Formats: sequence, structure tokens, C-alpha cells
Amino acid sequence: MIFTDQEIYEAVKNNLPKVSSYVNSHGGDITLLGVKDGVVYIELIGTCKGCAMSIMTTKMVVQKELRALIHPELILINVDGTPENRLPDEYYTQETIDDTDKKISENKPTMMDKIKKLITNK
Repeated sequence: MIFTDQEIYEAVKNNLPKVSSYVNSHGGDITLLGVKDGVVYIELIGTCKGCAMSIMTTKMVVQKELRALIHPELILINVDGTPENRLPDEYYTQETIDDTDKKISENKPTMMDKIKKLITNK
């Protein structure tokens, strides 16, 4: 079964609080940045940002727990400023959802639009 970036984003967003306790216990936190082609991009913040163990924390704690909760092949990248762990140019975020919803609601005819159409036959 193939999941969309939106579905993966929502699943990670909903499960991130469940898996962040280890990071929180070390004075850090996790920010969900986005999803691109099924790859989840996060950023460790607080005392965990830049920590020498951040790669281990990302793979052995956060990714492992999210895989158990969401899907066993989930890939997680901690955007830490290195060239191999950078955020792609375009990716799926909550703003993508908000923009899509806004565009849909802007284009959706209102009740007044429907009445005007009935009256004017246009």
C-alpha cells in the first residue's frame, strides 16, 4: 500500500508526541518540518540540536518508534545543516494543507452564488 505525503505527514504529526519523551528528557524537542516522496524531515531542537548523538537518537529512537507506530519502512531524516541531511526544495507541510483548504474554500460557490446563478441563468 502506498501512502501520500499528506497521509504520512498527518500520521507523524499525530504520533510525534508519543515518541518525543526520550528527546524531551534530554532537554530537547522534535519539530516536524515536512515530507517529500515518503521521507519525513524533522529537526531536533533545544539541547539535542547539534548533539554528537543526534544521528543515533534520530535513527535508533525516533525513527524506530515511528516505524512501530506507523509503518516499518518509514524513513526519517534529521535536518542538521549537513549536505546529506538537508531539506528538499519542495516538500509537504501543514501550510500545504492550509493553502489547499483555502484555495478549495475560495473556489467553492457559496449559497448566494448558487442563488445568483439560478436567477441569472449564468
